[in-house]
Amino acid sequence: MTSLPSQAWADAGGVGFWLPGIFGSLAAAPTVPGWAYASIYLHLQADAGATKNFVTSGGASGSVVTGLNAHGDALALGITYTSPLPVLGGQAAVSILTAPGNVGLGIDATLTGPAGNAISGVRTDNRTTVSDVFYQGTLKWNQGVHNEMVYITGNIPSGTYDPNRLANLNLGFVAWDAGAGYTYFDPKTGHEFSIVGGLTYSLPNPYLQYQNGIDFHVDWAASQFLSKNFQIGVAGYFYQQITDDSGPGAKLGGFRGRAIGIGPQIGFIIPMSDGYQGYLNLRGYKDLEVENRASTWSTWVTFAVSAAPPEHASSKPAVRKH
Repeated sequence: MTSLPSQAWADAGGVGFWLPGIFGSLAAAPTVPGWAYASIYLHLQADAGATKNFVTSGGASGSVVTGLNAHGDALALGITYTSPLPVLGGQAAVSILTAPGNVGLGIDATLTGPAGNAISGVRTDNRTTVSDVFYQGTLKWNQGVHNEMVYITGNIPSGTYDPNRLANLNLGFVAWDAGAGYTYFDPKTGHEFSIVGGLTYSLPNPYLQYQNGIDFHVDWAASQFLSKNFQIGVAGYFYQQITDDSGPGAKLGGFRGRAIGIGPQIGFIIPMSDGYQGYLNLRGYKDLEVENRASTWSTWVTFAVSAAPPEHASSKPAVRKH
């Protein structure tokens, strides 16, 4: 699966619909047709010093606060169907995913409310809830060691967003993201490189009267298969907001966010009975540079089950690496 719930805030709080690092190794490589199941545990820790300002809800629409710290733990559960019939000469797949989880958030001090009232102090919130429902469609092509992909993804609000709480897994608005990707993979040498870029457009958050700007993001990964069933490598992302935030709640102006992160990854293909195989992937990211966003580090643990390739097929893994 390639879509995960965003953290507790919109761009108003320094994080948008797209969670950088979602795409990983072999992102554009076609898979074995049929059903696939994935569970993705994500731990995310975010921190912004007391000198950095953000906009939150928490009972006051569009309040400007200074200093944020947060953590999130989510277990994303998803299912993918890959069609055996070619579409435009490629392989089509549809995925759907949602995630229960716990999120905690604190602010150091509130600077101003929507009416200009001065508020100060420390506020915290912790909540166990469920994310939006996320969907994605992909179309992939393969020519030997070269693989291409286009995708579109979006969210269906789960109705759990609470404008009176600081902590939310539900976004409170609808967004769409579309893009394209490329994977180079040579089964003979085990060399692999993937890169995926996309653009995100968000509708206004009616509770905050805030609309995120358009985001541009690039996820990339490089790995070496040391054997048919074992890989090791590195992954990273670049995230840049390219248009200003807007709406009455956008009290900080354009507030364009930026993030650059990198981290290690390791993966194992696990043979299973009845024509299926498992895939376990562990990877982590640390922000190297951020602007108008909280600085984050995250840990991802993915376990997926899908149909195994026929014995006579290439040694190319059939489970997309994340």
